[in-house]
Amino acid sequence: MERFWLVLAIVVFFLLCLAGMRLGWRRRSRSQSAWLPPFPEIPAEPGEVRLESVGLYVSTTTAGNWQDRVVTRGAGLRTGAVWRLHPEGVAVERGGAPDFWIPRASITGVRRDSRIAGKVMGTDALLVLTWRLGDVELDTGFRGDDLDDYPQWISYLSDHDIKGGAQ
Repeated sequence: MERFWLVLAIVVFFLLCLAGMRLGWRRRSRSQSAWLPPFPEIPAEPGEVRLESVGLYVSTTTAGNWQDRVVTRGAGLRTGAVWRLHPEGVAVERGGAPDFWIPRASITGVRRDSRIAGKVMGTDALLVLTWRLGDVELDTGFRGDDLDDYPQWISYLSDHDIKGGAQ
């Protein structure tokens, strides 16, 4: 009978830990909703697709703080994703989570990195876009299936005016 009570106590403790994590996630989401504007929606006519990559949307964090995950409005959900580069911005289409748009004018940087909340890798296997949403600067991380696409993304978003169609 002692074993039963011990197992029950461990199960109850585990369930309390899960409830605490869920409560913390919801509280963080509510507090972020107060200071972070909604993510832009993908325009109805975004223009021709210049570049497309399939992979994993890892997370969005406050810029320069790779562990400060943004969880509001579904941004904290790690999902399969397709990133599409259009003349006016990047469409982030996520399976099972809200899609969003990163306007070209708001992108302040693009780089390869080895870490962002939810993923740490030994190599620079993440593509991270730094962009402004209202008064807040964010980093959005993506792990592409084909890492050979990254130089094209970096070239388009940092060196060229994609409106002009630089290839």
